[in-house]
Amino acid sequence: MDPQILERLERIAGLGISLIPAPEITTHFLFERDGFVVLVERRGEGFGGIGSPGKLVEGHGFAALVRRGSEDWFVARGSEWRAQPGEAEAARKLFTDLKAALGS
Repeated sequence: MDPQILERLERIAGLGISLIPAPEITTHFLFERDGFVVLVERRGEGFGGIGSPGKLVEGHGFAALVRRGSEDWFVARGSEWRAQPGEAEAARKLFTDLKAALGS
């Protein structure tokens, strides 16, 4: 494994972020912390663009965190619901920590 990729993965693990095995997703890596997830594009053996934060919801798949006016919502195919207190902040913190660890 490329030493730079290994270093990034060590930084990510040090932040309490896990790489979730998802062999059915061949185009992205799936990172998780505290129930929130971020998809990161696969570029060869490295990392590409970082997607929006959200969470995985049984029966719905990925629910993206979106801001509507002054409210935060999770939006998945065919469903949406308001984020509970603290959820949006935790999801956004995962995104910013992951972005910093990947050096993007």
